[in-house]
Amino acid sequence: MSNFVINKQRLTLEDISTLIESKKLIELGEEAKKAIVDCRNYLDKKVEETEVPIYGINTGFGSLCDTEISKQDLAQLQTNLVRSHACGMGDEVPQEIVKLMILLKIIGLSQGHSGVQLKTVERLVDFYNADVMPVIYQLGSLGASGDLAPLAHLALVLIGEGEVNYDGKRIDAKTLHKQLGWEPIELKSKEGLALLNGTQFMSAYATYCLNKSSHLFKWNLLSAAASIDGFDGRIEAFDEDVHKVRPHNGQIRVSKAIRELLKDSELIKRKKIHVQDPYCLRCIPQVHGASYDAISYAKQVVETEINSVTDNPTIFEEGDKIISAGNFHGQPLALVLDFLAIAIAELCSISERRVYKLVSGQRGLPNFLVSSPGLNSGFMIVQYTAASAVSQNKQLASPASVDSIDSSNGQEDHVSMGANAATKLYRVVQNYERIVAIEWMTACQALDFRNEKSSSQLEELKSKYRSKVAFVVEDITFYPLIEKSIQFIREN
Repeated sequence: MSNFVINKQRLTLEDISTLIESKKLIELGEEAKKAIVDCRNYLDKKVEETEVPIYGINTGFGSLCDTEISKQDLAQLQTNLVRSHACGMGDEVPQEIVKLMILLKIIGLSQGHSGVQLKTVERLVDFYNADVMPVIYQLGSLGASGDLAPLAHLALVLIGEGEVNYDGKRIDAKTLHKQLGWEPIELKSKEGLALLNGTQFMSAYATYCLNKSSHLFKWNLLSAAASIDGFDGRIEAFDEDVHKVRPHNGQIRVSKAIRELLKDSELIKRKKIHVQDPYCLRCIPQVHGASYDAISYAKQVVETEINSVTDNPTIFEEGDKIISAGNFHGQPLALVLDFLAIAIAELCSISERRVYKLVSGQRGLPNFLVSSPGLNSGFMIVQYTAASAVSQNKQLASPASVDSIDSSNGQEDHVSMGANAATKLYRVVQNYERIVAIEWMTACQALDFRNEKSSSQLEELKSKYRSKVAFVVEDITFYPLIEKSIQFIREN
């Protein structure tokens, strides 16, 4: 299997997902290598020739930006920066997010505007390929001067310090280097700053959550369609003409998807006694569609971000410019991370409402979807569990981006709080997976009480699911069924 070559190309979220799933190794292409080397050579020459203060290269950091550093101390300055900023705390960042952080940092540095050594980027490539996952903590970034603390923990391992998860064990970086025959990287001027400045913590969470949400959104439509048939719902609310006169893209796409999923369903075609359905069924195009549009917008923002240069200062060799600016500020991400949390929380909310309807004993279904209700509680507490996760999401959907706090003695006086938005979103997406799995499990139970069949696509999927999770005849311990349902959705 050939390596994936990083060569300054624009990557989509689908590209990233495909690369991670393929388990391909990566390598730097010649164009990327040249850009990195040319930029570093320019910076070395500039440092040698100039006596003018250049932020972060021959000055201190943050509010110490006016403190000049002698040329003989420039390398120590960068090492000190990494050490002093590695002060994260809290839970560890999941390793799948750490791997994305490494990849996105490589992509950003490969643009050739950061001034790093080629061997520094190549060592990050080694991290990715060998599954060397630095131990990084969730708390510490304000999402403004880049994700300083989390990225410092990543950079710490480059210089032979800190800890890593490697080969199923947590070991210190010195042991890792000895095991792999590596020498620690000796950072040159600006390198520590290039590694620490940047939005790769926020971007990695955003990339992971968007890619996972795309898969879950597909399943959310499947579970919604199964709930419509399970509850003996009507199809008229999904008529194409209805959505042409309110032509939001997501609404049109969702209504079409539901029509396709139910097109050959016996249940949807049978005569109905009820005139209309509750909102959780009837308004699927409007609610799911609005969230689809929000996810689509967030995807555009995140794809721009992961293909950008987000450290500081930014080096423009051709224009002979080194500019200290604010590309590390996480505001674009903070806003869409909050937007995503709200949009996904709403998908969870309407999904749980369909579960509630299915267990309510209406439209010919038994109370709590079990024979002999009373003796059996059936799916009663399954709905409680979904409701619990939905309410937690409501709390997590409170925006982080409206907050800010003064830092670095007032030099960094507006921050995005995008890192907190990122970790909150991750928890919302975890709950999304659980709630969709519960709706699917509940809808399949309801369908099995019906005499007619649902669509061929849903029946085939239900049959595959039943090979893993059996129809519930009487009360059993439910949590293993929920876990198996989550696993089924994750793998299909």
